[in-house]
Amino acid sequence: MTDIPAAEHLCTRIRRAEQALMAHHEAVLRSFGLTMTQYTVLLRLSREEGLSGAQLARGCGVSQQSMATVLGTLQGKGLISRTVSPAHAKVLVTELTETGRTTLKRAYQEVAELETGLTRAFRPAEYTVLCELLERATSTLVRQTRHPATR
Repeated sequence: MTDIPAAEHLCTRIRRAEQALMAHHEAVLRSFGLTMTQYTVLLRLSREEGLSGAQLARGCGVSQQSMATVLGTLQGKGLISRTVSPAHAKVLVTELTETGRTTLKRAYQEVAELETGLTRAFRPAEYTVLCELLERATSTLVRQTRHPATR
């Protein structure tokens, strides 16, 4: 064990920053009646329409069963529409509705305010260094992550 207090460990600091970021996003999104996963789906669809539930589940890091619930909720709110894929009769493709686009645009503007405020908290040189350090930390964590052996 090390003599460094747990609150000063780098992983603890990264986790605290991520928790603060997520708490902000969740508070903003709650005012639009959205969860983080729902927002991520809308954002993904704004960039690439016509995705299946399986594609959205992989992109959001949730199970297909969880995504089915998310998509059902979004469809019930009128934010997305789902139609049978022209390529695969058993696959539903998902698209944003106009209401979905409008909701996403408004939510995105508020989320972007955080990005602007956070960016302004650093001088340009500090911002550049911080981004480089975060990329290095992320790469290190990805490299060090153990993956179960494939069979």
